Amino acid sequence: MGNPQDSGANGPDSPFPEKPSLFARLRKAVIGPPRDLSDRTIFHRLSVVAFLAWVGLGADGLSSSSYGPEEAFRTLGEHTYLALPIAVLMMATVFLISACYSRIISRFPHGGGGYVVATALLGERTGMVSGSALLVDYVLTITVSIAAAGDALFSILPPGWQELKLPVEVILILALTTLNIRGVKESIITLLPVFLLFLVTHIILIGFGLGSHTSEIVRTTEEVQAGFRNGLATLGAGGMFLLFMHAYSLGGGTYTGLEAVSNGLPIMREPRVKTAQRTMIYMAVSLALTAGGLIICYLLWQVQMVPGKTLNAVLSERVAERLPLGHLFVILTLFSEGALLVVGAQAGFLDGPRVLANMAIDNWMPRRLAALSERLTTQNGILIMGGSALAALLYTRGDVRHLVVMYSINVFLTFSLSMLGMARSLLSRRGSEEPWKKEFALFAGGFIFCFTILFVTIFEKFGEGGWVTLLVTGTVVSLCFLVRRHYRTTNAKLSQLYAILSEIPRMTDKAPAPPDPSQPTAAVLVGGYTGLGIHTTLAAFREFPGKFKNVVFISVGAIDSGAFKGEDAVDRLRDRIQKELEKYVDLMSGQGVPATYKLAVGTDVVSELERLCLEVAREFPQVTYFAGQLIFQRERWYQPILHNETAYILEKRLHLAGRTMVIIPGRVG
Repeated sequence: MGNPQDSGANGPDSPFPEKPSLFARLRKAVIGPPRDLSDRTIFHRLSVVAFLAWVGLGADGLSSSSYGPEEAFRTLGEHTYLALPIAVLMMATVFLISACYSRIISRFPHGGGGYVVATALLGERTGMVSGSALLVDYVLTITVSIAAAGDALFSILPPGWQELKLPVEVILILALTTLNIRGVKESIITLLPVFLLFLVTHIILIGFGLGSHTSEIVRTTEEVQAGFRNGLATLGAGGMFLLFMHAYSLGGGTYTGLEAVSNGLPIMREPRVKTAQRTMIYMAVSLALTAGGLIICYLLWQVQMVPGKTLNAVLSERVAERLPLGHLFVILTLFSEGALLVVGAQAGFLDGPRVLANMAIDNWMPRRLAALSERLTTQNGILIMGGSALAALLYTRGDVRHLVVMYSINVFLTFSLSMLGMARSLLSRRGSEEPWKKEFALFAGGFIFCFTILFVTIFEKFGEGGWVTLLVTGTVVSLCFLVRRHYRTTNAKLSQLYAILSEIPRMTDKAPAPPDPSQPTAAVLVGGYTGLGIHTTLAAFREFPGKFKNVVFISVGAIDSGAFKGEDAVDRLRDRIQKELEKYVDLMSGQGVPATYKLAVGTDVVSELERLCLEVAREFPQVTYFAGQLIFQRERWYQPILHNETAYILEKRLHLAGRTMVIIPGRVG
């Protein structure tokens, strides 16, 4: 929304339009020009095919191989003989969770993220908990990806450069925030080359790492068998199992990007379900092979920690000793790894604001978080995600081990709720003829795996960051309850206040004459056909008895994340707004008052209203504008956040343009 002082005498309808300010020109250069809503192909051009979705969403999962396998292997300590079964179980878990989410995509073809699934299958409150966990998770997706990227990139540099790591990570978060405000597809295409570089370098790393040690497989197998025997003697079967589960659960960061595809269905190219399922296959295969291959390579090459370096850095340096141009290979490998982690942060910026918007549409979050910018991005949500990720980065000082613990808890809380919801839904259909047993077994197994990782992670790491995640998530849940209660209370009071207005009797059945532009006219700004809109209309005629001979209703349909779904989204919204306005026209026709309407569709409601108002002024010179505004008897600091103040902002713009506007209060106790 523009500055109100930029409109009026020098505004868009002035014969002497004002030159855009330096800030406005700079903003347009950085973010880009507005999208053209009249272009019916715009949704198609903003959507992405499976390969690009794999880059934008799948990169989150694939990049987690940079820290998930390492965390699991480091937890084993000297008991590295457990690495092989962990690698196998890790790969199996990837395919299990991916198979579950492929079926969730089929069940929820318009977006099957944890919030949607839990809300539909377990109830809206459980869905809200899942959504809150997802929001914190996507913030940490950005933070842990950027922090791990810093670790990878600074593994190339001398130890003395480590002091610059945190400032560089801060700059990366700010850059990604700006890039995502420009738009989804642009941000993905910009980052495509680094994704391809990662694939090539890691195929060489893992392929050569495994292939060059084929002759040592027998020796390694013998060492693993000996390790098992020694482990049984020193730890016992129970101790070995606990160590195994501890390492497996702390490698849970490996699976954290698998849900992004089901939650990112709105940006998929049609047919969405097939595109998303193909993307899920790409992600599952690439992640399973990369994560499992790296753990086995750690075991074969007997990789150990080196201060200031990741395990992948140590492995690539050792492999590079046997490759031509080995030093260049190490640089390219670690650079691509760090760059892919930056790409992986995209999932937080793509899906986090979408979850915020969905919760806002359901009144769990402030409604303005569902609004789209002129670039058709959820700009408010992107700014919140970027700012929160920056705060988490500064709080943890970019410590990946600390972040992974915080990160994994909410991921597996969401996974567990989604699996539980699907299993419960399938169990309820057990009496039908539809096959359900195999899918029930799949989701029940997925729930057991995910809940086990969640429980072990909370139990083992509660004091090492787990409590922070639970506290923050609990705070978000509490905030959601407060927001929902406020909206419900306000709506109930408004319904009670304006209940009588729905029964206004018709004074005449005779159609009035068309509006006369030469007569005094009341222009009433309305949203939907609501009690507040009717109250505002009647108040205009009551406060100025006998003055107005016409009435023009003005409304703007806001393109938000709930409305912008499909190529005909704008037309559907326009039709709905038109039907609402026709109800107002019929209401006034029944009172014998000539009436008409003006409507528009856009992302910036105030600017579109201003344009329509000035358009009405040219057609009806003797016009006075009226708008309703909720007025709370006890004004609270949070009410301007939860309720827009469009009427006040527009009043100032129209006053600067020399036009009269009256605000009719809708008093709320």
